[in-house]
Amino acid sequence: MSRACELTGKAVQYGNNVSHANNKTRRRFLPNLSNVTLISDALGQRVRLRVSAAGLRSVEHRGGLDAFLLKADERELSSRARLLKRQIVKKVSAEASA
Repeated sequence: MSRACELTGKAVQYGNNVSHANNKTRRRFLPNLSNVTLISDALGQRVRLRVSAAGLRSVEHRGGLDAFLLKADERELSSRARLLKRQIVKKVSAEASA
């Protein structure tokens, strides 16, 4: 399992630990990931995703999982999130045409 947010694409970053003596050693900055269950209103089901804390705030800010995915860029999403987005778009367009 990769250490990347499934919704925002936020992943591990690399940098240096710098000591008082200015010695530099490589280190990793890990994203704050948590397993969350989000509810899709359009599909009427719960979805379990590995999301960063910042990504979770973004989902809440945009008004839920469906609104976030409809606005999200495909390149940032994981394969599971892309599949979910396609299902939501299909369901929303079917409801709009009916």
